[in-house]
Amino acid sequence: MAQASASMGGIPDRVTATPAAIALIKELQAQHGPILFHQSGGCCDGSSPMCYPQAEFIVGDRDVKLGEIAGAPVYISASQFEAWQHTQLVIDVVPGRGGMFSLDNGTEQRFLTRSRLFSGEEICALPTPSRGR
Repeated sequence: MAQASASMGGIPDRVTATPAAIALIKELQAQHGPILFHQSGGCCDGSSPMCYPQAEFIVGDRDVKLGEIAGAPVYISASQFEAWQHTQLVIDVVPGRGGMFSLDNGTEQRFLTRSRLFSGEEICALPTPSRGR
């Protein structure tokens, strides 16, 4: 599992990825061009972030941009952000099938979101995230 990382100035990243996830992201980028992730919290795929070609997904005005991993923006629905705002999301890869419409489907690997709670100091250092694209 990836260690918690902090960007310059000691501000923690809201989203990170394991080396295995970064490798799959790069593979998908080579096949599909620019991609993005969306963590909706939908009932069907549970904690699996969905991966889409950037040109084929409309980011909602209320969606929250958590950051980028390997050049891929990561968004979360506003309602999910309210529940998870005190956690760092770690995108990982496990064996299995991805979500039906997610680009990891068919790779025999799937993205999975893990999380860890931010410390009180980290929460105080976090900037307000942007919404929409």
